[in-house]
Amino acid sequence: MGYSDQRFNVNLSILFTELPLLERPAAAAKAGFTAVELWWPWVDAPTPEQSELDALKKAIEDAGVQLVGLNFYAGQLPGPDRGALSIPGEESEKFRANLSVAADFAQSLGCKALNALYGNRVDGVDEAAQDALALENLALAAREADRVGAILLIEALNKPESPLCPIVSAPKAIEIVDKVNAATGLGNAKFLMDLYHLSMNGEDLPSAIEQYVARTGHVQIADNPGRGAPGTGSLPLEGLLDQLKKAGYEGWVGLEYKAGDRPSAEAFDWLPAEARAAR
Repeated sequence: MGYSDQRFNVNLSILFTELPLLERPAAAAKAGFTAVELWWPWVDAPTPEQSELDALKKAIEDAGVQLVGLNFYAGQLPGPDRGALSIPGEESEKFRANLSVAADFAQSLGCKALNALYGNRVDGVDEAAQDALALENLALAAREADRVGAILLIEALNKPESPLCPIVSAPKAIEIVDKVNAATGLGNAKFLMDLYHLSMNGEDLPSAIEQYVARTGHVQIADNPGRGAPGTGSLPLEGLLDQLKKAGYEGWVGLEYKAGDRPSAEAFDWLPAEARAAR
């Protein structure tokens, strides 16, 4: 097996960021990829003008790439925020306002996975109240995703980089997945297994794969340390992806790593050109 047996997509919110947003889909296609994913691109606008949505849709379609993953509004990414759905007040309201907009945009491009980032703990706010709000908003998100034939992804971040986020382990993310599915009865909440984040938490990656592969709706990778391309750190990513494949995972593997100080187009040397186009 190996990298040639995976279905890779490029995260256009962390790679090709030296280019304007509307030029990134074509750059990914030029590098040989046929699928992309995005964080919510308008960090200050949960409900952007239709013209902006249409322009991005056209850029993706014109490039001939498939959008396979999209975040709901999550605040400032990259930046201090780690989501919005558990934060009372304006941020929660922005998340709710974004739900149908993001879901409709995903549907317009055949995207079947929507990621909802939990958010940070807030000083002076009871944690139980935040968690109750989060479950309410995640249930709304799951229903919106289901409306457009998509799954809802719940991601575990890592504690060193996201110390205020409570979802910083695979078991905790799975706990939230179960609560959302119990609340809605839809069964469309899935785990987003980011191997970089789990490794930063010191988790046993082979064990996490064995335990949670059947609950996993999407995978993302970066090497550790450094969050660079595979081969820049010490994670055995090829072997871990082989394990996922052998355990039955047939979904997408998002390349969510930093290119470093070189152009993004040069950050794929580790992956043979023939392995970049998803089959």
